[in-house]
Amino acid sequence: MLSKGHYVRVADNLSKKDALIDKRAEFINADLTDYQITKKVFVGIDICINAAAKIGGIGYFHKYPATILSENNKIYSSTFEAAVKAKIKRMVYISSSMVFESATNFPSKENDIVKIPPPVTAYGFSKLTGEWYCRAFWEQYKLPFSICRPFNAYGVNEYPEKEPGYAHVIPDLIRKILDGQYPLELLGDGEQTRCFTHVSDVADGIITVSLSAKAKNEDFNVGTDEEIKMVSLAKKIWQLMSPKKPFKVKLVTGFKFDIKRRVPDVSKTKKMLNWKPKVKFNEGLLEVIEWLKKEQKNQVS
Repeated sequence: MLSKGHYVRVADNLSKKDALIDKRAEFINADLTDYQITKKVFVGIDICINAAAKIGGIGYFHKYPATILSENNKIYSSTFEAAVKAKIKRMVYISSSMVFESATNFPSKENDIVKIPPPVTAYGFSKLTGEWYCRAFWEQYKLPFSICRPFNAYGVNEYPEKEPGYAHVIPDLIRKILDGQYPLELLGDGEQTRCFTHVSDVADGIITVSLSAKAKNEDFNVGTDEEIKMVSLAKKIWQLMSPKKPFKVKLVTGFKFDIKRRVPDVSKTKKMLNWKPKVKFNEGLLEVIEWLKKEQKNQVS
């Protein structure tokens, strides 16, 4: 948004470790669960890209379900009410592919969301709740909205966690290989599938939605429909890192809610907004691998 010449204000409480602040934007350190603080954040704003949420990997979802539901709902109430008061032109809500946890049709279309059962995890349910905030605040207050559902974002600046499942799978796997784990441990049966989208493409897709008049009061799957099994992902990362040992995995018990398949139908985004991802998966993976190698060396030195 800054590179396009827009005035940008960022509001965050910096609770995510290693958070970086772009000094070109105005920054407000704000607890967005507090309405009195939040309403000041919205003054003079035209478009809000609402990405504020409690988030982590699948392990985080299982350990903190109550925190996720409670805190995220407070954020929704606070930000949507502040947006109405400030009379902004568009609330761009960043939902999640996890709203499709209960999907049975693949690839999953945007309008499938009203046909399938609700998500099984607190995080997935929480993100779906945010989508209902969009529709409810439009119906009652005529607050225009757009919904973006990113599918499995990955990229640099996401650090792995010591405990498996607390970060996302790509930094988790890279960390394990860098630490010399052999055989490589995989959660579950390795047959789970995902469609990974580079974070720069996610950002570009969200900006495209935010600035498009066609996107008003519409929802969009933002990502790629290129599906990959977790065991194939592990093998791909292993081969890109060129270890001397042959690829070998050890399957370990996964989490209760580990969705087997998640694939978006991205035709609406292509047709309506003429948008699709640009970064090739191998190129994006190599970028993350090299970045994490450097980070590990910096920590050692």
